Amino acid sequence: MKLGFNLLLWTIHVTDEHLGIAQKLKATGYDGVEIPMFMGDAAHFRALGRKLADLGLESSGIGVMPGGGRSAISPVAAEREAGLDHIKWLIECTEALGGKLLSGPFHQPLGEFSGAAPLRAELDRLADVHKRAAQYAASAGIDLAVEPLNRFECYILNTAAAAAALVAQVDEPNYGYLYDTFHFNIEENSVAGVIETTASAIKHVHISENTRGVPGEGHIDFASVFRALRRVGYNGWMTVEAFGSALPDLAAATKIWRPLFESPEAVYEGAFRLMRAGWDSA
Repeated sequence: MKLGFNLLLWTIHVTDEHLGIAQKLKATGYDGVEIPMFMGDAAHFRALGRKLADLGLESSGIGVMPGGGRSAISPVAAEREAGLDHIKWLIECTEALGGKLLSGPFHQPLGEFSGAAPLRAELDRLADVHKRAAQYAASAGIDLAVEPLNRFECYILNTAAAAAALVAQVDEPNYGYLYDTFHFNIEENSVAGVIETTASAIKHVHISENTRGVPGEGHIDFASVFRALRRVGYNGWMTVEAFGSALPDLAAATKIWRPLFESPEAVYEGAFRLMRAGWDSA
């Protein structure tokens, strides 16, 4: 089991000025960091990855489908191809970073809705784009973990069952889904129960409180999550995802209107204690 922390708590673009934060995460005990990929190029991420490795930290990438004529579910072929090109860019940046995992909701632009449930044709288009993306990622030795989001952020992929069905349809060994406690706290009747029913499809895990603040200070039963992950033999990353109000655009996107924690240190130190003790006792 590896413990990671998503740097979206501080920035959407990690640069040298954030290396001090990375050092603190390493000192706390984290094995690696999850790097947001919203801008930059392969050269930037290659240099960043080397500096993080020098600190003793592994890295993974996380990205979204940004819209602007790019979508993996669009009925317009050119928009799907543009969406695939964007995922390929994310893969290339992850490879440059030195990472072996790319995760995130790289399926549809966030906050766009059809007013109806996903159509079979939309899901088929998504599976086609992601199958080609997974094959491209395989050539770089990278796993893909697509992220289901709650119903207020997207409509194409909301539940663990839907994610597992997509994984089965894509049918590539390096393709799975990202299990996120925040989103499934909204969408699932049992946050821990879906781990056992979709275990073979899980490629990555996000530990996130119901408030998106300090894990362990809300109502999510993380002990049951850790026990379920142990029972199914999960041995990948458990990465903390938390959000604050320091970044106005990100705060607006994640609907963070009030303070959720006293300090970033309270988040990463508290989360580490929760995960380390919880995993060891599960």
